[in-house]
Amino acid sequence: MAARRTVEQRVALIDEKIEKKKSEIEALEKQKYKLLHPVTMKTVMDKAKTSGLTAEEIAEKLGIEL
Repeated sequence: MAARRTVEQRVALIDEKIEKKKSEIEALEKQKYKLLHPVTMKTVMDKAKTSGLTAEEIAEKLGIEL
């Protein structure tokens, strides 16, 4: 006959499952954020311009010769 698990063992197993689900939820939240806040070239360029960078400075930082 198999030995029964103690209450502490059962609680530990449940805690492991909870932690696994939390990490899965965190991964899903990251996916959701990326969908709701996509990074496009236009948004990157707009942010660079609003931070005060000129087109020449942006090109230089990207290593592009014009």
